[in-house]
This record gives sequence, C-alpha cells and structure tokens, in this order.
Amino acid sequence: MSAAAQLCLQCGLCCNGVLFSDVELRAGDKATQLTSLGLDIFRKGRKQAFTQPCKCLERDLCSIYANRPMQCRAFECTQLRLVDQGAKPLSAAERKIREAKRLAGEVAQLCRDLGHGDETVPLNRRYAAIMSEPMDLAGDERGVELRGELMLAVGKLVEVLERDFLRAAVKE
Repeated sequence: MSAAAQLCLQCGLCCNGVLFSDVELRAGDKATQLTSLGLDIFRKGRKQAFTQPCKCLERDLCSIYANRPMQCRAFECTQLRLVDQGAKPLSAAERKIREAKRLAGEVAQLCRDLGHGDETVPLNRRYAAIMSEPMDLAGDERGVELRGELMLAVGKLVEVLERDFLRAAVKE
C-alpha cells in the first residue's frame, strides 16, 4: 500500500472540516455531476465551492474518490509530501496525524461543551460562532473557563496544522 493510501486512510483532516471550511471548484470540475454525487455546491464570489466537512466523507474515506473534484485530487498535505520525498518515515507522519486529530477532538469537545456541537459545521466556524457570542464575566464562570480553554486549544491546533500539514514540504 502506498504512503498516500496509508496516511490518507488514517487521516481525513483535509475533508472533515478541520483543515478547510470549504473547497473551491476548479476548471474541469462538473458542478452538476458533483451535486448528483452528494456535494452541496454554492457560489463563493465568482467561484463555486462546497462546504466541509465533505458530505462524501464516510469513516475517513471518500465515497466519490474516482469522481472527486480537482482541488481534492491536487491537495497533498505536508506529511504526505515529506513521506513521498523520503524525508520522513511513515511512522513519524502517522504520529503527527494522531496528534492533530487528538487536538481537533479536544477543540470539538470544547465546542460541544459550549453548545456548538453541530458536526456538519466546520470547526473554525463553530469556534468563530462561540467567540462572537457575548460573555457574562460575572455570572457564567464555567463558560468563561471553557472559552479560555477553547482559545488555548485552538491556538495549539492551528500551530500544528500550519506547521505539520499546510506548509510547503521541506527536508527536515
């Protein structure tokens, strides 16, 4: 099994609303076909896009893999590129995936604890909704504490995602 198959089957971060909140269609993508396969296409300025988590993601597997959009075909996270370049062993990339998924799970749990548990909404949008709500500093001590924990957890998650999944792959 290729590194891509092994890593991607364990991960799903590029499809589950953790790395991205939406995916823009590219030239060559057939919006009507993608809609018929289950994606909800919407206008994003002059472009078309679909939201994350992807409705075609089932247990970290793409149910439309052979027909997936061009952006999905083209994306390779830093971990995958480093393994493909031979700059990182597969086991080290698997550890990074586990760490990112653990951190994303902590953020998701804090969002649920704060009343934003809709898993069909990307994680960054749930966080933004929570942070835009007024906060009662005098009356809701637990809510204030949870929001503080959430801010710290999001900071850690963003650091890991930017460093280990979204930056250009370079030899480490």
